[in-house]
Amino acid sequence: QVQLVESGGGLVQPGGSLRLSCAPSRSIFSINTMGWYRQAPGKQREFVIDITDGGSTDYADSVKGRFTISRDNAKNTVFLQMNSLKPEDTALYYCFVVAGVPMRAYWGQGTQVTVSS
Repeated sequence: QVQLVESGGGLVQPGGSLRLSCAPSRSIFSINTMGWYRQAPGKQREFVIDITDGGSTDYADSVKGRFTISRDNAKNTVFLQMNSLKPEDTALYYCFVVAGVPMRAYWGQGTQVTVSS
């Protein structure tokens, strides 16, 4: 069974940066969209950012200008560069991949990002 392996979370001070990465544990056929959701304590999971196989990106308004997504198609890996982090960015960040025939979504276990002084 395919798992998504996330890395790069941690504790950072406000204004700092973190880089998350996510890759499947084995090859997935026909990857389309890759991206991230997040869930803060006591809140619902929310969309953060994604990127299609064609390179089109979509961002939540709250992260525009601060977060950047990229992907390495040869390695089926997606990266999330987070700059100018704020305490309200504190959450469990979940990677997702839409892939396969028929298409379905795969989810990571989540990586914790904590922004605090």
